[in-house]
Amino acid sequence: MDNQGNKKNFLFQGKEYYCSLELAMELIGGKWKTMMIYHLKDGAARSSELQRSLHGISNKMFTQTARDLERNRIIERTVYPVIPPKVEYKLSELGLSVLPVVLDIAAWANSLGNLTPQSEK
Repeated sequence: MDNQGNKKNFLFQGKEYYCSLELAMELIGGKWKTMMIYHLKDGAARSSELQRSLHGISNKMFTQTARDLERNRIIERTVYPVIPPKVEYKLSELGLSVLPVVLDIAAWANSLGNLTPQSEK
């Protein structure tokens, strides 16, 4: 596929992307980013509560994913000055705008549950 003729680049937060899907995957691509967005669909969650809802995620991956989403303005992090420290995450306006896409992906995956793999027939 020749992409030379009709080239439209995107600039987001100072970084250039060569197609809109490249930008979308940078922002929400990967297992944990979409899962974190999904688990924040009902509102703010404490850090520990959110991490527990993401079965199988390590502390390091949780922190990295949350920082990536925060840096890309998909989620917002609030630190409350109490002891012990209380940290909450919630979807930002940008995060809320991508939520319907994540919910559609979840609905699509749920529909796959109604299929029987060929090997079981």
